[in-house]
Amino acid sequence: MAKALIVYGSTTGNTESVAERISRILQQTDIEVSLTNVSNATVEELGNAFDITILGSSTWGDTDIEFQDDFAPFFEDLDRANLRGKKVAVFGCGDTSYEHFCGAVDLLEDKMGQLGALLVNEPLRIDGDPGDAQSDVDSWAKEVAKKMLA
Repeated sequence: MAKALIVYGSTTGNTESVAERISRILQQTDIEVSLTNVSNATVEELGNAFDITILGSSTWGDTDIEFQDDFAPFFEDLDRANLRGKKVAVFGCGDTSYEHFCGAVDLLEDKMGQLGALLVNEPLRIDGDPGDAQSDVDSWAKEVAKKMLA
């Protein structure tokens, strides 16, 4: 059975709810999912024993791009992750009224490229309330599952 690791950082619960929804969709396609809050994760576990690593963080900050508080130190440690040649996907929540809409997702996407990871899909960027984007999340997760199993 294919295995996925989802690591997310969430302050208000929005990114957590998206991570949970992605987890449910992947499980419906017979993928075993380990869903982990970033405060309980280590970069050393990324890419190990999993067929895909999915990372999610909300974006904070008015003028500078800031990760969700718990995700910031995790991001700083990502250079130690073993992701070269490994499948990854990234997602996050933000607000288009801010200068850097989903800037944390952009930083994650760039970091995955620097680490030699293989992005399986375009990053998922959720604007505002994720409850309004459930069909987008579902479609994205199904596409990730399809590419993961290919």
